Amino acid sequence: MEYRQLGDSDLRVSEISLGSWLTYGMGVEGDAAAACINHAFELGINFIDTANVYNRGGAETVLGEVLASRARDSYVLATKLFFPMTATDKGLSRKQIEKQLDDSLRRLRTDYVDLYQCHRYDPDTPLDETMDGLTRAVESGKVRYVGFSEWTPEQIQAALDIPGVVRFVSSQPQYSMLWRVIEPAVIPLCEANGIGQIVWSPLSQGVLTGKYQPGAPLPADSRARSDVMSGFMDTALAPPVLEAVARLHAVAADAGLSMAQLALAWVLRQQNVACAIVGATRPGQLDDNVGASGVHLSDATLQAIDTALEDVVVR
Repeated sequence: MEYRQLGDSDLRVSEISLGSWLTYGMGVEGDAAAACINHAFELGINFIDTANVYNRGGAETVLGEVLASRARDSYVLATKLFFPMTATDKGLSRKQIEKQLDDSLRRLRTDYVDLYQCHRYDPDTPLDETMDGLTRAVESGKVRYVGFSEWTPEQIQAALDIPGVVRFVSSQPQYSMLWRVIEPAVIPLCEANGIGQIVWSPLSQGVLTGKYQPGAPLPADSRARSDVMSGFMDTALAPPVLEAVARLHAVAADAGLSMAQLALAWVLRQQNVACAIVGATRPGQLDDNVGASGVHLSDATLQAIDTALEDVVVR
């Protein structure tokens, strides 16, 4: 496993990191979740990402139970806030930052998180108030660094322009061979301001692993067949997308990589990307994923990827 610096922080994170959206405390319970998390550490993964809203605290609770026996300085832990936890507990107000942070720390069984992220931008709270709340969280010692997820370039710049507040070190956007929206503006802005990318859905929720074949039934044990884990997959499973992804099998084979390794190495080709978040419902999935760390894709391979996907890429 290779490691990268996260923005202007002193955090060094594994190129492949473990996420918990739609999995732990939800689709993957108890011993199965613990097996995945523990195996991640065995493979050199040191960065764990979660959020308070994942199964309404369920993911944080599972992680807290599994991580309790590990030395706190042996891993990098990140969580988020914004989405509703109750009818009234939501957003990025100063009060909510304090309340949701304390609740997350309790569930995670820790005194601090390494990275606290704004899960989305809050249009209902003045940005000055949000940044002040985050600054107080860092000054309290409960948070080491702060980041955001899915903010526009304008929102990022507005936060950067506020004097006397904590600086963001991370951005958590959707990014994959199929979804390249951040390339024109977000990445250059972040590169210029010491903000690294922690990308989610680099495998397009499993579609880029090649497990879903055009015109074929969905695999019985796949996320797409799960009632609790199949959200937001309709677009990725569209026939034109699956047909384009099928063309990548030959590209991966020529590069000596699995489909998942090809997709993960593609996002990691970006210097501004610190790590790619993957999910795992069973430990063996991680063995394949970590094989992407340290892989360099040739110009010919990158061109072949673009040619295969040119009709379905979202930019």
